[in-house]
Amino acid sequence: MQSPIVPPSRAAQQRIEANARTMLDLRPVGYVIGLTVMALGCAMLLPLVVDIAEGRGHWEVFAQSAIMTILVGGLVAGACRNGVGDGLNIRQTFLLTTGVWVVLPLFGALPFMLGETALDFTDAVFEAMSGLTTTGSTVVTGLDALPKGILLWRGIMQWLGGVGIIVVAMVFLPELRVGGMQIFRAESFDTMGKILPRAGEIASRISVIYLGMTIACMMAYILTGMTPFDATVHAMTTVSTGGMANYDASFGALAPSAEYVATVFMILAALPIVRFVQLTAGTAQPLLRDPQVRGFFLTILSIVGTLTLWQFFQRAHFTEETFREVLFNVVSIMTGTGYASENYMLWGPFAVSIFFFVGLIGGCAGSTSCSVKIFRYQLLFASIRVQLARIRAPHGIFIPRYAGKTVGDDVLNSVMSFFVFFTVSLGLIAVLLGLTGLDFITALSGAATALGNIGPGLGDTIGPAGNFATLNDTAKWILTAAMLIGRLELLAVYALFTVTFWRI
Repeated sequence: MQSPIVPPSRAAQQRIEANARTMLDLRPVGYVIGLTVMALGCAMLLPLVVDIAEGRGHWEVFAQSAIMTILVGGLVAGACRNGVGDGLNIRQTFLLTTGVWVVLPLFGALPFMLGETALDFTDAVFEAMSGLTTTGSTVVTGLDALPKGILLWRGIMQWLGGVGIIVVAMVFLPELRVGGMQIFRAESFDTMGKILPRAGEIASRISVIYLGMTIACMMAYILTGMTPFDATVHAMTTVSTGGMANYDASFGALAPSAEYVATVFMILAALPIVRFVQLTAGTAQPLLRDPQVRGFFLTILSIVGTLTLWQFFQRAHFTEETFREVLFNVVSIMTGTGYASENYMLWGPFAVSIFFFVGLIGGCAGSTSCSVKIFRYQLLFASIRVQLARIRAPHGIFIPRYAGKTVGDDVLNSVMSFFVFFTVSLGLIAVLLGLTGLDFITALSGAATALGNIGPGLGDTIGPAGNFATLNDTAKWILTAAMLIGRLELLAVYALFTVTFWRI
């Protein structure tokens, strides 16, 4: 006789439903990653067309790369489509944020392995990661003679990485409460529970501003005498604050007037893009009153003024060229663009020290720039002022404020955690690079330039006059990982390595 089926008790049913809710469903993550991989494959068609027009027979490289990329992305997206809902939970958002930046460089590396550069897997992934994270460090030499398709592909990767990181900074990081970014949640649109549909809407609004800025930069470059091709690629790498140039000499091979154009657009790209969205809507006050913006310009003026005076006393005379070189290189390093117009390692120990610390400042949150960011230093100083005031007057009530608003303990704790993790990560990466055989300057500056997504390091090897090609493979993988970690503001990646994140 068959025993009757006993339905589970109410308590058991509730436990089953609770477990189902806490299960980590990877399908929404896979779906979005698959779509982004397909989009990257479609972007490969642009350098394909350019190579066909150039007539060097290099177009087959991008045809093969595009087919593989679109096919794999399409298969992953199709397989995960049935799991897509209206939103993502926090764990899925963490995985998506990191997963996209891990997967895309693997496919972005294909043209470098199959093409004329013929890079091995390590170098190709390094170059692609550097491009998509807008770091700008390179292992490619002989840029002047490369097919135009490869040069354009480097520019496209940086351009896509730039708009991609803006979306991440405005949509995902505020929700994940990474490094104090939650302070911008109100400005970056309310997306909790609606991340997927809202991300597309926000990206479209951002892309209009981003594209318009790129076109304006391109036209300005053409007016300086650049060819339309050079102007296009350099506009992409300028607005993205990526810094990959078409020449081994970087901006040293271009007209001096191009340095002024680049300086203007590097500064614009380092400002919060949400302010430009508001500006196009007819509201200029948020841009003018933003403490980040004021702090950013004040920092640039202070550093440029200091180094200009230093150069004046060193050379005993002042010229327009001196001011231009200081302005261009300081803005380039501070925004994390990484262009170089000359070897500032020759400016003396004081200037070299300044450049090291300038790279650790960065631009504004919600921009394409990288590194620590201005707002975190402002919050740090605000917290220090409050602590000093409490020491002087133990019974007083002192509250840190930012942009006229009270700053909560959760924001300050996030910012302090970021500084701690950044400092520890910088030291650890430098030690690991030192263990691979690199000298102290190369190891320390390499760690800083990768974690801060700056571009060139210091020293003869990876300085403004060198590149990363001669480093050993172990060092390159360490730097590749550091570029990823730094671009995603550290904590978004580190969270994946905690036991509690994976505990069901």
